[in-house]
Amino acid sequence: MNAYALFDTAIGSCGIVWNARGISGFLLPESSSSATRSRLLSRFKGAEESDPPPDVRRTIDAVAALLRGERTDLAFVPVDMDGLPEFHQRVYEVARTIPPGTTMTYGEIASRLGDPGSARAVGQALGKNPIPVIVPCHRVLAAGGRNGGFSAPGGTATKLNLLAIEGAQLF
Repeated sequence: MNAYALFDTAIGSCGIVWNARGISGFLLPESSSSATRSRLLSRFKGAEESDPPPDVRRTIDAVAALLRGERTDLAFVPVDMDGLPEFHQRVYEVARTIPPGTTMTYGEIASRLGDPGSARAVGQALGKNPIPVIVPCHRVLAAGGRNGGFSAPGGTATKLNLLAIEGAQLF
């Protein structure tokens, strides 16, 4: 069973979803906390609002620090990717190795996966990432340093804002 909580950050009210295996979902802010809650409940049917246990509280604190501009690595956060396609899980595992303030391209992730022709599939997997920021899809760019897409609220403007908060040097 999934539980969730909303929490305030420097960029607005985020949502986090967890279960016994780890973090299973994360939402960047919508226009209001009620809109964030509504979107969260539509994506994670049956999730119940709850007080975060200590490990989830630690994750919330780390995410809030990252979104304040602190160099915080979220690699320690246990994530639950159960039920996600195996290829997506592999992409997300590589994305989680990208340190804050740095970027990688879709093609570089494809090469790391041993399938250099799969850059488009990597982009599609990242577009379906249910755990953005914790699985830092915003740190993945298109060839030549182009933005690529971003499926979170605000689109590429949000992606660029997250990279700026982290101090990433863009091309």
